[in-house]
Amino acid sequence: MKRISIHPENPQGRIIRTAVEVLKEGGLIVYPTDSVYGLGCDLSNKRAVEKIYQIKGNDKRKYLSFICPDLKGISEYAYVSNAAYKIMRHLLPGPYTFILNATRQVPKVLLEKRKTVGIRVPDHAVCRALLTEFGNPIISTTACLPDQDYIGDPDLIESTFARSVDLFLDAGPGRLEPSTVVDLTRDEPALIRQGRGKI
Repeated sequence: MKRISIHPENPQGRIIRTAVEVLKEGGLIVYPTDSVYGLGCDLSNKRAVEKIYQIKGNDKRKYLSFICPDLKGISEYAYVSNAAYKIMRHLLPGPYTFILNATRQVPKVLLEKRKTVGIRVPDHAVCRALLTEFGNPIISTTACLPDQDYIGDPDLIESTFARSVDLFLDAGPGRLEPSTVVDLTRDEPALIRQGRGKI
């Protein structure tokens, strides 16, 4: 694994371009978000998504969410009611994952026997830069192993993923609080996991 230091607020363009090359080639990256570090790949690369499932313990019933640059991109991948849109517009960008009903644009490898998908719009400069340069949603699952607590220490992240990930964008110590997960597929929003985002 290659480890590169990246500025959390003003990410260097050449480093972002390096990460995008890795994504385009089907590689896996660890990157900072507005909650914990994320483990990701190109949403549309089935083999890369399968690799992430292997790292995370192969349980395809668990959600692999993905990050989008803004709300505009979300409607391509999920059905968003007016009520859901109002909630999301109020809270995004931010440390929230929203569960929504998936459209046919979502790759089948992500859905298995589900019809819903988790979507994030993080409030983090590195995520924004990656998404702008890449032009495609990026898988976002917590950068830790199934039996591990959340990892904020960059050295521990490096040793954990040294053999399984291609690139680690090191923006310094990460937070240890994940995103707040809200289910918007029902009539009333349901809090699934309380995380960094306040509800």
